[in-house]
Amino acid sequence: MHDLLKAFFNPGQPPAKLSDEDILKLAQALSSRMDLVVYPRSITAAGGGVLFLGNRSGRKHVGVLSPGSAPVGGVDWPAERIDLEDRDLVLKTARAESGSAAWLRKTLPHLAPCPFGTRLAAGTGDRLGLATAGHVRSVRKTRMAPFFAQQSVRENERTGRSPQQVLDDAMFGAFQEGWREGFGADADHLKSIADVDAFVAAGYSFFTVDPGAFVDNSAATAAGADLDRKLQALPWAELESSPGELEKSLAGQAIDLGEFRTRFRAVDILRAAAKYGKTIAHTVRLYRHLVGHSDGRPFDFEMSVDETDSPTTLAEHVYIASELRRLGVRWVSLAPRFVGAFEKGVDFIGDLAAFETSFAQHVAVAKTFGPYKMSIHSGSDKFSIYPIASRLAGELVHLKTAGTSYIEALRAIAKLNPALFADILRFAVERYPTDRATYHVSAEISRIPVVREPAELLDDFHARQVLHVTYGSVLHQERFRAPFFETLRSHEEDYTRIVETHFDKHLQLFGHT
Repeated sequence: MHDLLKAFFNPGQPPAKLSDEDILKLAQALSSRMDLVVYPRSITAAGGGVLFLGNRSGRKHVGVLSPGSAPVGGVDWPAERIDLEDRDLVLKTARAESGSAAWLRKTLPHLAPCPFGTRLAAGTGDRLGLATAGHVRSVRKTRMAPFFAQQSVRENERTGRSPQQVLDDAMFGAFQEGWREGFGADADHLKSIADVDAFVAAGYSFFTVDPGAFVDNSAATAAGADLDRKLQALPWAELESSPGELEKSLAGQAIDLGEFRTRFRAVDILRAAAKYGKTIAHTVRLYRHLVGHSDGRPFDFEMSVDETDSPTTLAEHVYIASELRRLGVRWVSLAPRFVGAFEKGVDFIGDLAAFETSFAQHVAVAKTFGPYKMSIHSGSDKFSIYPIASRLAGELVHLKTAGTSYIEALRAIAKLNPALFADILRFAVERYPTDRATYHVSAEISRIPVVREPAELLDDFHARQVLHVTYGSVLHQERFRAPFFETLRSHEEDYTRIVETHFDKHLQLFGHT
């Protein structure tokens, strides 16, 4: 123990590099001397002391072990003296909450969210705040840039969490597993300036604007006087353009998209403008607000139009990219509405050949007008398209997952507390007709099978979707919430391994390190 501590407490010298075996010994020695079970990978040398994360009765605590008794940042943490071998040390601990999280981000800069630009990336949304350890273990086997904090405003409302809580939970998970390669924090599906401000204040590094409310889906087939009315209704002052200028810039022009060239009819461009013009104006409005209120901090930016009624055509994608670039928006990814169905919690539904053809065209636009990434929303469990996306886009992919970690939590519940799982399933069936309204799903309650083992339902299309979209209703019921979290916290390693295994199935299809 003495030799191990010398590696950290050697004045004037950088901390020595310890082997995994030494780190495990140190974690065991620390755990034996205090009322905490220390996570070995969290042990980090900083500020002349040892930082670590520990677990006490299912609750996480940050620990700081140091030779002196100087205050730890501005946080008033309880302190006690500990004698380890021939050293008289001071141990400070605090609950893993917002105060200790803020201090950790200042002390260990790699725990503060960062932008990744156009690197191949995966967002690993976690609606419970318990899955990041499993995400880290899986990401560690790949070359993907991770966004361990990723949550939409809608998800936060349904889970009762704040942007800050989501970020802090993800950060503690990264600290627990010793992740030092940086991670992003995605403020997903932002619709208003108020939404943006809340995530800016929390320190997010990636902002996904969802202007779907401004899409005119009927414009895709509009013609004649109807199309003219829609065009006249666009906010041309905000767009800093006019119908004539737009038509001149894109209609009839030969557009080189790398592997092929194309021309668009005037009506195709005008319909694209009628459909997406207001979304462009809204996106630019939020982007400029973000630039003016981010205090100079670098950030990634994405536009999402994946929740429209019809797939984004080639002409529409070119219009969107051309307009964003003309108006000075700098973005790293865009989420079109792809062909086929991207329903929650299940694999892609549709013609894979048609998807491949369309996806290749979208990638060509992204390379020409960017380069920027193709963002795949509702990307959980879309195993059949991952190889296609990886082959065609290479690094230019941003995969977004969210609810699948909740489903894997239910898999753990089904195994560890089958009575609780059965109660949740019954409740989810009752709530499904209401909760499905805001999701693209097609599950039918009548087609949920009778199974011998409850966990088998987590692999059934219909049961999986029913459980997926009712998460908010379940988590708002205290009769479920308390035992739900207690089961997962008391079997943390079981849940972490389940999440890791599930994400390996996702991420390995994009290539290993």
